[in-house]
Amino acid sequence: MQSESIQQQLSFNGLTVLYQVAHLLASGKELEETMMEILGILEELAGMKRGMIAILSPDNNEVAIDVARGLSEDEIRKGKYRPGEGITGKVVATGRPIAVPSLNEEPQFLDKTGARKNIQISSLAFLCVPVKTGTSVIGALSADRVAVEDAVTLDGELRFLEAVADLIAQTVDVRRQQYNRIHSLEQENLELRKNLENRGKPDQMIGNSSSMRNVYRQIAQVAPSSTSVLIRGETGTGKELVARAIHQKSMVAAGPFIPVNCAALPESLLESELFGHEKGSFTGATSKRIGRFEAADNGTLFLDEIGEMSPGAQSRLLRAIQEKEFQRVGGNDSIRVNVRLICATNRNLEVDVREGRFREDLYYRINVFTIILPPLRERGADVLMLADYFVKKYSQLHYKKVERISTPAIDMLSAYHWPGNVRELENVIERSTLVTNGNVLEGHDLPPTIQLKEPILKGKRNDSFENMVAAYEKELIVDALKDTEGNQSEAARLLGTTKRIIQYKIDKLGIDFKRYRKQV
Repeated sequence: MQSESIQQQLSFNGLTVLYQVAHLLASGKELEETMMEILGILEELAGMKRGMIAILSPDNNEVAIDVARGLSEDEIRKGKYRPGEGITGKVVATGRPIAVPSLNEEPQFLDKTGARKNIQISSLAFLCVPVKTGTSVIGALSADRVAVEDAVTLDGELRFLEAVADLIAQTVDVRRQQYNRIHSLEQENLELRKNLENRGKPDQMIGNSSSMRNVYRQIAQVAPSSTSVLIRGETGTGKELVARAIHQKSMVAAGPFIPVNCAALPESLLESELFGHEKGSFTGATSKRIGRFEAADNGTLFLDEIGEMSPGAQSRLLRAIQEKEFQRVGGNDSIRVNVRLICATNRNLEVDVREGRFREDLYYRINVFTIILPPLRERGADVLMLADYFVKKYSQLHYKKVERISTPAIDMLSAYHWPGNVRELENVIERSTLVTNGNVLEGHDLPPTIQLKEPILKGKRNDSFENMVAAYEKELIVDALKDTEGNQSEAARLLGTTKRIIQYKIDKLGIDFKRYRKQV
């Protein structure tokens, strides 16, 4: 009697629901808003909660929840299935609807979203129907309702949900086409980013962390232009390497690259160094001398540590940048030059401007395109890549036969905070290569400062142990997937583990291995 009452109520409300769904589809509202309202109608008028519309991917390899009622964004992201996986995947793979009278009796129900983790699933039934255009399945429509004794009781509701799926099929197809376009644009964007990274990466720079890949992209973007560049970063991060890379990939690559360390020159000599001087312009000026600006004509002038420049020199530099001409110290003739200017600093220029140590107008002249170099402590596995590179470099230079770094030494290098950045790491590896007696660089070969953690840092962590391990695991797996173009078996072989473990880690860490497949 109870099931007959439910069927009668559904029959009465069903026409109302179908009418409202059709009315919504004809309203011209945004697609996502329309689908969310349809799921709302199913919940309010038909008692079908947690309604979900899943869409089959363009390559037919994945079914992903696109719109859902009562699920968080995080839960929606988790709702991904392979065709044939779980009830949703099975409905998409077979094109046949499925009704589960009680979820606790259905082993194929996976609840990947976790939306029902706080609900007694024995009280829930589950309905899932295919969404088709013609004979092609393009997705699935599903919802929960109150549990019943057997699937036969759900036949009427299943047919009703199929009718709703037929109504929304065209809308879902349009949504799928949008998904395809977005997916295509994402792939195109990934390829563009990769091409920029490859074009911008200097041969002398080692590192594949996300922060360094961003630096490579910026180098590729700015190098072909004549724009002034400001490189910012701590001492030892490789600012001059980036400046040289920009020059080598620029339109003036055939011209000279002239570096000037503004901090290394006394104020009395800096102007003469930059602009040159005439004979007799000051004591000791026994002959005419061209300055670095003149020497860099049709090339690049790199001003390192520009924040250390005196106010007087800043004023003359500003005029030279604005007018593209200057006068030698003690001279009257104006000299015109065509110079690409790249500056670098480890200072906070904004604070210096605010406190009057650096000219605001000069700051805006040089800060057109900024590249920020990350400190080594924030570059993750790049530390080990750099260490291996320096071991090979200094083994050859000093006629040693060091082949690798031991695990304890790797642990010490990874734990150290590297205040001197890449320059400090290079010095440490050169010293250690010299003192080691074998073909393996051991922990005891490293300087004492590397072997022992500073007392002030003991017990301190930037993150939890679990998160740091997970981040390192993810970086290793992603690097392996890049090397193998998304092949999980080959990635497992490279990492010395099994495909099953790699697949488990990929799923747990949320790695999209497909993005690394070669596009054909």
